[in-house]
Amino acid sequence: MTASQQIVLLTGATGYVGGRLLPLLEQQEKQIRCLARRPEHLESRAAESTEVVQADLLDPETLNAPLQDVDTAYYLVHSMGTEGSFEEQDRKAAQNFAAACSQAGVRRIIYLGGLGDDNERLSAHLRSRHEVGEILRGSGCQVIEFRASIVIGSGSLSFELVRALVQRLPVMICPKWVSVEAQPIAIEDLLDYLLEGLAWSGTESRIFEIGGPSRVSYGDIMREYAKQRRLLRWFISVPVLTPRLSSLWLGLVTPVYARIGRKLVDSLRNPTVVKSEDALQEFSVRPRGLAEAIERALENEDQDFAETRWSDALSSSRGVITWAGVRLGSRIVDSRTEKVPVGPEQAFRPIRRIGGDQGWYYANFLWTIRAWIDLVCGGIGKRRGRRDPNQLRVGDVVDWWRVEGYEPNRRLRLSAEMKVPGRAWLVFTVEPDEEGSVIRQTAIFDPAGVLGLAYWYGIYPLHALVFRGMLRGIANAARS
Repeated sequence: MTASQQIVLLTGATGYVGGRLLPLLEQQEKQIRCLARRPEHLESRAAESTEVVQADLLDPETLNAPLQDVDTAYYLVHSMGTEGSFEEQDRKAAQNFAAACSQAGVRRIIYLGGLGDDNERLSAHLRSRHEVGEILRGSGCQVIEFRASIVIGSGSLSFELVRALVQRLPVMICPKWVSVEAQPIAIEDLLDYLLEGLAWSGTESRIFEIGGPSRVSYGDIMREYAKQRRLLRWFISVPVLTPRLSSLWLGLVTPVYARIGRKLVDSLRNPTVVKSEDALQEFSVRPRGLAEAIERALENEDQDFAETRWSDALSSSRGVITWAGVRLGSRIVDSRTEKVPVGPEQAFRPIRRIGGDQGWYYANFLWTIRAWIDLVCGGIGKRRGRRDPNQLRVGDVVDWWRVEGYEPNRRLRLSAEMKVPGRAWLVFTVEPDEEGSVIRQTAIFDPAGVLGLAYWYGIYPLHALVFRGMLRGIANAARS
C-alpha cells in the first residue's frame, strides 16, 4: 500500500448513522471521501477537507474512480425506503460495490448489518442485511460486519416509532411481536464500534454481534420511554395481530413512513440478540444500558431536531410532501425551497433581518392578528421586536421567536415562544447551487396530543398561504 492510499470512503453519509459518523471521521488524521448520489445535499455538512464525489451504487460505471486509493470503505446504505423490491436493489448495489472494491484494491470494508439467527426463518429485511454481508465478503476484501439490533438515538427510526406510539396513545394494544426479545444499542456506542473498526488489528473477515447489556422487548422500550417522560400508559397484550396486520395499523396510528414501518415491523418477529461476545473482547466499547440510552436520546432530541434522522436519506422521502406536511415521528414538517440567482451571502441577508420592523415578508397583518390572539391567551405577542435590525446571535428574541441556532449566511433556527398546543420551530437554510443559491424554509410542529393535531390541521390552509408567501417574499428580497 502506497503512502497516498490512506483514504477512508464513506457511503450513506446522508443517512442517519452515516451522518453521525461523518464528523467523527473528520476528526481522524485521515483523508475522508464521501460517495453520494446527490453531492449538493452533503457538501454543506462536510468539512472543507472532506472530498464529496458523485456516484450511484446502482450504476457500476460511476464507482471505479471514487474507490481509487481507498484503504477502508464504510458501507452504510440500504434500500428499505424505496418502492419495489428493496432486496433486489440491496443485492445489486452490494454486488456493484464489492466488484469495484475488489478492482480498486480496497483493503477493508466496514459494514453495518442486522442481528438475527440464520437458522431461523428471517424477515426480508434481516435476510437482505445478511445477504449483503455475504456479497461484500465475496469481494476478496477484508470485511468487518457489525450486526446490530434496535438503535436508540434521537432521530433513529426505532426511537421515533417508540416516541410516536407512547406520546400519542394512552392505551396501547400490544401484539405478540411487541414482546419479542431484542438487544438495543445506543447510537453513540454503535458509532464507537464503527470508529474502532478502522484501527482493528485483525486481518481476516469477521462478523461481530453488538448490542447493549439489556435484553428487552419493544414493549419494555416503550415502558422505559413512558417512565422517563412521566407518562401513564396502559399496555394490553393480544395474540391476534400478525406483523402484517400490525404494520397496516402502524401506518394509520403512527406518523412514520408507512412503507418503511411495514418492513420494520415485519422484521420484529425475529429475536435480535447477541449470541457471541467477540465484540467485547476485540474492541474497547462498553455499551450503555437501555435506560441511559433513552435518557441520552431524550436529552438530544431537540438539539437541531436531532443531528441526523433516518428520514434524511433521500430514498426515505423521495422529496414527496404530503398534505399538511411530512410527519416525522410525532412531529409535522412543512419544508419548501426556492432557487435564487445570487450567492449565499445575498440570499441569507433578508433571513437575518426577519421580524421586528422588517416584518415577515408576507401578510404582516395576519402575523399581527396572531400576535393579538397570543396576547389575549396570555402570551407575549410581537411586542418584543428585535435587539438589532440587521444582526442576530443565539439567544436573541425575534418577536415571539427566540434564536436557537445561527450560522451566518447559512442557517437560522427559531423556537416559538407563543401560546400554542405543542412546540414549534422555524428553520431557514441557504445552500450554494450551480445557478446561485437554494433557500429552504422549514416549519416544524410537535403537537401536544389531539388538541395540537387539531390546531395544526385546522389552520393549515392559512399556514400554507403564509409559509408559501413568506418564502416567496424572502426570495424576492434576495434577488433585489
